[in-house]
Amino acid sequence: MEQISSEQIFAMRQRDVARALRQVLPEHCVLHNEEDTRPYECDGLAAFRQLPMVVCLPENESQIIATLEVCRRLQVPIVPRGAGTGLSGGAMPIADGIVLSTAKLNKILKVDAYARTAVVQPGVRNLAISEAVSAHDLYYAPDPSSQIACTIGGNVAENSGGVHCLKYGLTVHNVLRVRVVTVDGDVVELGSEALDAPGLDLLAVFIGSEGMLGIVTEVTVKLIPKPQVARVIMASFDDVVKGGNAVANVIAAGIIPAGLEMMDKTSSRMVEPFVKAGYDIDAEAILLCESDGTNEEVEEEIARMTAVLEQAGATAIAVSQSDAERLRFWSGRKNAFPAAGRISPDYYCMDGTIPRKRLAEVLIGITHMETKYGLRCANVFHAGDGNLHPLIMFDANQPGEFERAEAFGAEILELCVTVGGTITGEHGVGIEKINSMCVQFSRAELDAFFAVKRAFDTRSLLNPDKAIPTLHRCAEYGRMHVKQGRLAFPDLPRF
Repeated sequence: MEQISSEQIFAMRQRDVARALRQVLPEHCVLHNEEDTRPYECDGLAAFRQLPMVVCLPENESQIIATLEVCRRLQVPIVPRGAGTGLSGGAMPIADGIVLSTAKLNKILKVDAYARTAVVQPGVRNLAISEAVSAHDLYYAPDPSSQIACTIGGNVAENSGGVHCLKYGLTVHNVLRVRVVTVDGDVVELGSEALDAPGLDLLAVFIGSEGMLGIVTEVTVKLIPKPQVARVIMASFDDVVKGGNAVANVIAAGIIPAGLEMMDKTSSRMVEPFVKAGYDIDAEAILLCESDGTNEEVEEEIARMTAVLEQAGATAIAVSQSDAERLRFWSGRKNAFPAAGRISPDYYCMDGTIPRKRLAEVLIGITHMETKYGLRCANVFHAGDGNLHPLIMFDANQPGEFERAEAFGAEILELCVTVGGTITGEHGVGIEKINSMCVQFSRAELDAFFAVKRAFDTRSLLNPDKAIPTLHRCAEYGRMHVKQGRLAFPDLPRF
């Protein structure tokens, strides 16, 4: 008897799953040919790729419920996906699973200018919310650099931030309610449009859960009034230590800027020819400090910040005199990632968070790592809340360079943990940082994470093998917390 190959088994499985999905979804909403599924093989972390077995693009909540029923019945893993702009591999497909995209749920359902809220579907772009409510002199505060493309569903999955999160908060601080379909097909609402919701705060648990707990179908966001005026200080420093200390000094002075960002010389020289933002390319570090509010408030805060920056050793200070100039100052920071492509074939964007007072120490540590790994690193980050975004530059065509970049990134994250920080700020864990989770968290803590996962998804069908490492993975990575010499699983190798 002729033996059936693994390729034939996969093809039969793919055909059966696609057929079952087409019974509950329109024909054009189910993709399985390679040329159609290829665009979904990765998210913004393009170094890791995997073709999905099937891609589904449901057009409403009922179709999402039906899709999940098929996946439960056939035991098919599901990877939820927004716009695919994530940078941690959280939306990378699983070979024997489906990608469930919410891109077609892209309607703004309701705007309440009096309550200052908007109800939107998950496929609505971040920036589109602010555009839709602009006539009411309102906007949605979280503003990731990818806001022109990223969706609110993805923002909820990753708890996204942006340059204004220091003053106005992350996604979790700006979302009031989410409507979710669980893997069992139940529709639940977490949070409330009121100031508080009864029971446990499951909304905060869900936001940032990276698609592991349910599929978002509706989000109620807070809107805030547009400030009367906003101005930006651009301060240059001849030393990164002085720049890092200036960040801590601004906050210590009791000032909470609307935005407080830092870029090193490599970043400035990378960005300036690309956007012509007016950056001092000879400065070792540049700070962008934004103030917003009434004219009087901004005038006073700009004066106070200028004094702090001068005392911290700023070599030059420029203050935007128009909104166009303010946006030009920000354009360099917003375009730092694409500008990296001008000076390097590839780059690896890390994401870690540290205490503000340790900024200078970590920047010096990263400089030493550049020599150790033989790779350049451009540092751009949300300095006000200590969220680092080192861009490690490499050439994937050169053997071993990507592996060195990965090791470089992992060491940066270990340094973040060592100084009292964490391995992620807003990009999520995904598959990129799953090994680093073994460094930061104890076995008991990881078990608690799994307990939350099981409470929502007992079958482990939603984005399995992402974000939370298994004991085996931690053991293989060489990072395992052992108590009194005993292993919970004696079959694992000892180190």
